[in-house]
Parts: sequence; structure tokens; C-alpha cells
Amino acid sequence: IKFSAYRTAMKLRRVQKALRLDLLSINSASDIFSQYKLQQSDQTIEVLEIIQCLTAMYDHLEHERGIIVNVPLSVDMCLNWLLNVYDTSRNGKIRALSFKTGIIALCNSEVEEKYQYLYKQVSSSTNLCDQRHLSLLLHEAIQIPRQLGEVAAFGGS
Repeated sequence: IKFSAYRTAMKLRRVQKALRLDLLSINSASDIFSQYKLQQSDQTIEVLEIIQCLTAMYDHLEHERGIIVNVPLSVDMCLNWLLNVYDTSRNGKIRALSFKTGIIALCNSEVEEKYQYLYKQVSSSTNLCDQRHLSLLLHEAIQIPRQLGEVAAFGGS
């Protein structure tokens, strides 16, 4: 594919379908995040917590959609993808914002709805966002094309 934006979109779509996140609604994802108290974006979560949250998410997906999901395989693949994107040094921890960004970016929702959700994660109660939090969100977002080998096309190096 000649143009990097289209190439990146195709790679993301392939990852989305492989992880079965194309079946997950943003509301379901948000409910799971709330259930696991992932409200503070600055908090870090360990691999075990990620596994528990992903397991609940895929179980919910199975019940909500009435389809059979290989939960252990899906959890393992999604965990591996999240760690490849956000924990390249394999410390066993990622930020809650990283986790949410990775899941929301690949869930089944309109792009504008995803932007609104992610902005709310870094904005204050008055719906304003300071430079530090916006920078953190943009840093998390650029990690996805970086992992796909397409970061140069999106302003990264």
C-alpha cells in the first residue's frame, strides 16, 4: 500500500480483528474499566490486573454478542500486543491510560467518540486539559503506529 495512512489503517484493522476488539463497544469497555477502578489515568497496573480486566472484557463480549470467543487465546494475544506497544522494556506494568488508549483505539466505535472518551480521561472536571496531560495522551497514542513501524508518517522519529 503506497500511502502510509492507509497502510497504517490496514495494519490496525488486522490487529483489531485478530484481537476480536472489532466486536467490543466503547460503552462495554468503559464499564469494564469502571468495574476494575481504572479511573486515574496516572495509575500503573500490573500484568495480573491487565489479565483480569481483559478476561472480564472477553467474557462480557462473549455473553453480550452471543458468540464463542477463545478467551485465554484472546487475552494472551491482547496482553502481548499491549505490552509490545506500552511496555517495551517488559517491566510488567503499564499506565492505566496506556491500557485504555490501546483498547479504545481498537474497539468498535466512531473515531470522534474515541477521541472524546480519551480526552475525558486526561481532562479535569471542568473539561479542560493542561499541557502535561495532553502531552501524555499524545505520547500514548503515537506508540501504536510506532509499534506498527509507521511512526515517521505521524510526526514521530
